[in-house]
Amino acid sequence: MFATVYRKCLRDQRRGLLGWSIGIVALVLLESALWPSISNISGLKQLLESYPESLRKLFAIDEFTSGTGFLNTELYSMMLPILFLVFAISRGARAIAGEEESGTLEVLLITRVTPVRLLLEQSAVLITGLTVLGTVLFATVVACSAVFGMHVGLGAAATGSVAMIALAAPFGGLALAVGAATGRRLVALATASVAAVGAYVLYAASKIVESVRPWGPWSPFQQALADGPMGAGLRLGYLWLGMVAAAFVVAALAVFDRRDIRAV
Repeated sequence: MFATVYRKCLRDQRRGLLGWSIGIVALVLLESALWPSISNISGLKQLLESYPESLRKLFAIDEFTSGTGFLNTELYSMMLPILFLVFAISRGARAIAGEEESGTLEVLLITRVTPVRLLLEQSAVLITGLTVLGTVLFATVVACSAVFGMHVGLGAAATGSVAMIALAAPFGGLALAVGAATGRRLVALATASVAAVGAYVLYAASKIVESVRPWGPWSPFQQALADGPMGAGLRLGYLWLGMVAAAFVVAALAVFDRRDIRAV
């Protein structure tokens, strides 16, 4: 039964995953195509050194003159995190709460699928979706690096993808958990979105405001993005982010198992 429900969920979102994958490919391709022109700008290093130190730290600008640093600044500091977060939060909010609001959750739970099993299956679907997008990102970066002469190593491309998955996982887990606890998709979306914005504000403020700097490590963005995820190696913070995502799901198990499902 697990395999059947798991496969059905993946099959239902295959078109969505294809669309997200195409978007990632297009984004990386467009940005990478700029590299030959950017790399030939004279005096680029001196120009970058004129930027405020806080901005250089926030967007990892110091390494902008290398292919890896260019992608870290242009893609991995803002645009890719937003894409992965939007996917994870929307998918997590829809996993349980979306089914309940559409009236299909009650029908599904009449079968042998228990609430606990369903929640675990949906968690697996969420992680699988993020892994698929991370794999697409890795393959696209490697291909574009070869085509445009960016000299991005396989290890750097791999850690960049792992960072995006690790960053998005806890917020997707939070959306799934809130949706399972409340049965309301908009509440789950709002809660996880506010948490993501708050975490980013804390991360950005820690780079700019001296008094906030000690709190920076509490932000998932600090754990995943600090100093640029590409080429940073496997960080202990990735494990911490995975544990946070798992904790949200575990916390929701008992609540969802005992909650009355709304009939539509």
